[in-house]
Amino acid sequence: MKQNYVLALDQGTTSSRAILYDYEGQVVKIAQKEFTQFYPQAGWVEHDPMEIWGSQSGVASELLATTGISAEEIAAIGITNQRETAIVWEKKTGKPIYNAIVWQCRRTSGICDELKARGMEAMIREKTGLVIDAYFSGTKVKWILDNVEGAREKAEKGELLFGNVDTWLIWNLTKGKVHVTDYSNASRTMLFNIKDLKWDEEILKELDIPASMLPAVKPSSFVYGMTDAKILGGAIPIAGDAGDQQAALFGQACYAPGMVKNTYGTGCFMLMLTGERLVHSANGLLTTIAWGVNNKVEYALEGSIFIAGAAVQWLRDSMKLIFDSKDSEYFATQVEDSLGVYVVPAFVGLGAPYWDMYARGAIMGLTRGATRNHIIRATLESIAYQTRDILEIMRADSGIELKELRVDGGASANDFLMQFQSDILGAPVERPEIIETTALGAAYLAGLAVGFWKDQSMVAERCKINRKFQPGMSKEKREKLYKGWKKAVQRAMLWEKDES
Repeated sequence: MKQNYVLALDQGTTSSRAILYDYEGQVVKIAQKEFTQFYPQAGWVEHDPMEIWGSQSGVASELLATTGISAEEIAAIGITNQRETAIVWEKKTGKPIYNAIVWQCRRTSGICDELKARGMEAMIREKTGLVIDAYFSGTKVKWILDNVEGAREKAEKGELLFGNVDTWLIWNLTKGKVHVTDYSNASRTMLFNIKDLKWDEEILKELDIPASMLPAVKPSSFVYGMTDAKILGGAIPIAGDAGDQQAALFGQACYAPGMVKNTYGTGCFMLMLTGERLVHSANGLLTTIAWGVNNKVEYALEGSIFIAGAAVQWLRDSMKLIFDSKDSEYFATQVEDSLGVYVVPAFVGLGAPYWDMYARGAIMGLTRGATRNHIIRATLESIAYQTRDILEIMRADSGIELKELRVDGGASANDFLMQFQSDILGAPVERPEIIETTALGAAYLAGLAVGFWKDQSMVAERCKINRKFQPGMSKEKREKLYKGWKKAVQRAMLWEKDES
């Protein structure tokens, strides 16, 4: 039977999706299922690993059932995932010993402070490209081993396995035959040496994490193994794996050094490809592995915004200011401006360039005339301001002026946000026809590994622009608005820091 499709499994922070692509890179069908978010304490965020697996395998099965497409017609599966989220499970039973600790979770801030106090910052930055922060997987694994009864003893006996969500899915898809990750995901653990391309013994020793727990690290476009035939009705090669932001960079065909994309999802992430050159940031950006493809590893500079689309969800779910996330654009355009209101959505601290895990959310500049619409507009604007924060330091680190910003992710469909983004950057913003490029990137990586697509130039040909937003704001106004944002951020910083 002819293999006409590639299946992408996109395991995100709030939902699991399965997307079927044809040879032209067009979406054939999508299935999606949201899953439960757990907040056991202030600043803690967890997921149930079994619900992650259940929802992800469920939508994949649903996709095949509703399209009538069989496993034999699928050339490969590509996986992309919420990065940094840490899962530890028993090797023998496959059962998690604790909930997944999500990338947004701040519970390990104290462990990070201890590492900093011991003078570990420069060493960890040099080896991993990352700053010491609760965001990354390493301290989450340490917390599980330190706090779950019997975990450390089991780990030392080689009875436990660690993985990010990609590793967990591949383990389950292969019924425990394959324990693997790719370079891009490994580079987000704070345990992986991005120069030597191996797990770092010194860091593992500092965090007291046995190396036996860790997955093998492979290229991002590679046949890792076959799915168990019982899961999707046939054995399918699992051939692509990349963290969500690196997958989006690949899906946007940002293959030349200096190309930049921003993904607007739960968080917001801007990546600039630096190619085979490893660039260390002097301004709080992360150096990360973009991917391993064609027998070479390429790097990127990344700025991470923890709360982007999640701020719109907050307007909807917690504040009840909107009924549907899409309504935010309508209400934001009902007022001419934000009336001097700034929303700083530092619900779980601030990422680049501030790296302040003690910052908290704030609404500034309220007056008696401020309405719901002004707060909604200011919330959307905050996403664009945070993007500019990162772009400013990308320019400084790379010495490259931005020609255009390529955008993707759910919130990039918001025309108001994209126009304001272009205005506040003073640069064009390009939105592709397919804005869900994260899953597309995973599909391309998988398809390339099995020869479904011949090479990256063939992938680049499939990227079509939907709309180009041009800046229409005066430089004077742009700088005045941005100055107000910087002032608001300063007020929100160090809010939770113990003064004693």
